[in-house]
Amino acid sequence: AKPETLEKVCKIVKKQLALPENSTVAGHSKFSDLGADSLDTVPFISLILPEMLSRKKHRCWFLPRVEIVMGLEEAFGITVEEDSAQSIVTVQDAADLIEDLVCVKSA
Repeated sequence: AKPETLEKVCKIVKKQLALPENSTVAGHSKFSDLGADSLDTVPFISLILPEMLSRKKHRCWFLPRVEIVMGLEEAFGITVEEDSAQSIVTVQDAADLIEDLVCVKSA
């Protein structure tokens, strides 16, 4: 992925996870290490009471990776298929996939 794509993805991930300003999110960062769970384990409370998960007031044990993917889809104007999203392990993986999807969309 281009450096600007990776930088934008890093900023979105950091914002979605409500990480402290001094925390580092880079291409090699693994979503699991950043506190995001896998796509297939969405906490029940996030489905029923999303307003309670304000990351400024209440920090959930983890943030479903699906929320991060949705934020990236919105920011880049793309749709990430579930099978593709499940292959994302690092922030670099996400940036590479996004860049590929943006290129396909532009073609």
